Amino acid sequence: MSEAVTEKENKLLTRLVLVVVAMFGFGFALVPLYDVFCEITGLNGKTSDEQYVVTGENRINHERWVTVQFLANNNAGLPWQFRPVVRSLRVNPGEAISTSFYLKNTENRNIVAQAVPSVAPYYAANYFHKTECFCFEQQALAAGEEKDMPLRFIVDTELPEEVTTLTLSYTLFDITETVKEIAAGGTK
Repeated sequence: MSEAVTEKENKLLTRLVLVVVAMFGFGFALVPLYDVFCEITGLNGKTSDEQYVVTGENRINHERWVTVQFLANNNAGLPWQFRPVVRSLRVNPGEAISTSFYLKNTENRNIVAQAVPSVAPYYAANYFHKTECFCFEQQALAAGEEKDMPLRFIVDTELPEEVTTLTLSYTLFDITETVKEIAAGGTK
């Protein structure tokens, strides 16, 4: 009887180990799967990481107005002052618009940050085109340094009619240590 119990226990242990290994593998696969899912569906409001290039004549829809709201957030632990210069703008789709965000390093040390954009509603992200954006580059500021960072964008004339307000949100992340590790030859 004890051999039968041991054999049952071994089978159960083997199954449990396989389940743990499968769950661990699935956990690693979630990040790339999520990125693919967001890219296909446009969920999460991710905007393109690349600069939008205007080609041909820019057609402006003077018959329609869209309100674009701007939000700025610091990720936990980043003590910078970060805010839009204006909170919202009314724009005509197709029109090239310029604004900026204010940034000040309130720390007594140099910091490098990266801004990550998001657009709401999420399905409108494909209709919001940044032609110039501080989010395309890392932002290095010395202790106490401040600057205005430009943002130039176009709301696509193909934006669905039911969308009358877009919210562009930036979250600023401290990437100082990552930049240092890469500069030192790390692989992070």
